[in-house]
Amino acid sequence: MSESTRESAETVELLQALIRNKCVNDGTPESGGERRNVDVLEAFLAGAGLQSKVYEPHPGRASLLARIEGSDRAAPSLLLLAHLDVVPAAADAWQHDPFGGELIGDEVWGRGATDMLGFAASMAAAIRRIARSGRVRGSISFLAAADEEALGGYGAEWLTNNAWEEVQADYVLTEWGGAHMEFPGAAPGPILPVMVGEKSAQWLKIVAHGVSGHASTPLGASNALLIAAEVALRLANYAPPIDLGLLWLSFVAELHLSDGLAAQLTDANRLDGLLPTFSPGLRRRVHAATRTTISPTVMRAGQKTNVLPDSAVLEVDIRRLPGQDAKTVTTLIQEALGPMADQIDISIQRSTNATMSSTTTPLWKVLRSVSGRIVPGSRTVPFLLTGATDGRFFRERGSVVYGYGLTSPRMPFERMVQMFHGVDERIDVESLELSTELWVQAAAGLASV
Repeated sequence: MSESTRESAETVELLQALIRNKCVNDGTPESGGERRNVDVLEAFLAGAGLQSKVYEPHPGRASLLARIEGSDRAAPSLLLLAHLDVVPAAADAWQHDPFGGELIGDEVWGRGATDMLGFAASMAAAIRRIARSGRVRGSISFLAAADEEALGGYGAEWLTNNAWEEVQADYVLTEWGGAHMEFPGAAPGPILPVMVGEKSAQWLKIVAHGVSGHASTPLGASNALLIAAEVALRLANYAPPIDLGLLWLSFVAELHLSDGLAAQLTDANRLDGLLPTFSPGLRRRVHAATRTTISPTVMRAGQKTNVLPDSAVLEVDIRRLPGQDAKTVTTLIQEALGPMADQIDISIQRSTNATMSSTTTPLWKVLRSVSGRIVPGSRTVPFLLTGATDGRFFRERGSVVYGYGLTSPRMPFERMVQMFHGVDERIDVESLELSTELWVQAAAGLASV
């Protein structure tokens, strides 16, 4: 067995073990259990000459930092950033056990295969290979963090607040990017989006108040559930204004479209007319990347079937674009609800900042060059991640952060976006190999800057 084949098999086995550890994060402090995956990674990296440290701010909620100290303190440092927790999975909806980690054909199935245990396994394989190859010029680290799926309170947020001197890096590579994107009218060749920024997450709790009464006499009653339902419908049907920022304009420019198509994509009055021509996955991402989104997600009301509820709680997920603030959301909510805004109480449960990194950096040039070698004829394009990652904590402290790996043509953009938090999540072995090679070459390229 060749060295590359053996390494690939070991990476697959590592991913299978990470999936099987079932580090499900439901948002409670007792969930996650990322310590199990930290132990597996420590065993995988043992003997490679890496300096490692485990952080555990809450029992079971552990993160691992593995580091190669560079020979030149002035050289740029690089951090490969992954997370070890996954979201829940409804097993009945899956073709195979979501925590079985089965290798079926050349695909590893399981919750977290794409988000983002597959990347974690590839990053671990990459830093192990780099460490075994000898001394490096710039310091290279691998951080496998807890709690990303609940906004990082026990993971990256805690680490950047309490261990910044140890986890800091000039450049950070994290999820996800690098999946072949098809964009109608674009110049020939694989388009590889790099997530250079991400939207903020603002979670609201809305409480609607009514008057309790007997459910058998509903006429004229003030039913809090119906009030909350009307609020949810108004928010869901509201169309926030399109906001085409510099990142969107840069993305369109890099596609090398015809003048007419580029003009339509950069015109807020005409952009939505193109959405029906896009594939479903691309349509949703373009929509979300060009405006604030408001999504009612959870509703709770009532204690008993025959009692009209006197209160109802609605939870809402809002994602703001870079450059927008909480005042923007307040204005949008008031416009969406009109007079109903006076009938409810609104509180912010959690809020993060939208962040963005420049593309005029040495790492951007390195990624473009390396990608061209690994995927001939490809071009990297900047894109906005519409969710949230741990990368934002590092951007806020001055690091340049890109969400980028590489996936095979069998895992294009359209398919990958369906995998995140979806049913039958899986990743093919070639994608694991491509990502490992990307990070090894990116580290080497950055060291030569």
